[in-house]
Amino acid sequence: MARLPRLNLPDIAQHIIQRGNNQQACFFDEQDRQTYLDKLAEYSQKYHVAIHAYCLMSNHVHLLLTPEQGNGASRLMQSLGRYYVRYINSKYQRSGTLWEGRFKSTLVDTEYYLLTVSRYIELNPVRADLVTHPDDYPYSSYANNALGKPSHFITPSVCYQALAKTDKGRQSIYKTLFKHPLTQHTLDEIRHATNKSWVLGSEAFKIRIEKQTGQRASPSLRGGDRKSAQYRKNKQRLSQN
Repeated sequence: MARLPRLNLPDIAQHIIQRGNNQQACFFDEQDRQTYLDKLAEYSQKYHVAIHAYCLMSNHVHLLLTPEQGNGASRLMQSLGRYYVRYINSKYQRSGTLWEGRFKSTLVDTEYYLLTVSRYIELNPVRADLVTHPDDYPYSSYANNALGKPSHFITPSVCYQALAKTDKGRQSIYKTLFKHPLTQHTLDEIRHATNKSWVLGSEAFKIRIEKQTGQRASPSLRGGDRKSAQYRKNKQRLSQN
């Protein structure tokens, strides 16, 4: 089955996952992680991409970002990926690929999902049983978003800014969001959308993206579902827009 064209639109957030080839490690020490973050900062400025959240796991990377230009995210990831492979190959005297094919991505509905995806990203080390709380993990944006640690490349999203009028207020409210665990349904929804390149958002948001791109934003219902009430409801919505 042919892979779906990547959905890239300006000023719309994206959740990106890039994995190590064959689930192998892509970070081996502190210097590797710092090098990756330094180049992430450099290329995010070069290609005008705002970084809202990140998490560097041993064998994959999560990013939440918003490009000013439609191809900004792809250009950032291509430049960052190529540089980092050269760095790793030179440092460890290895050759060949480091990443598992192209990175995975999904467009994120800012109004309903952006802060949820940010939590999903920063809770990754907790779900992996590496730490008991996200502030115990040093390689994510939790310390920036929840604790106010200065960053030269994290840009607060519109949703984050709207949490309160002051930095302290926003940090306090953001921390309280982590008291409520993400449901299994939410976890599955984020994973499915990102891995399959479907849009993560409300039905109205998906319809908007389909109009802008001329591409499907979510999987088509199977033949057996065509008599369902949800199928008729979705079909009616599409016909009215």
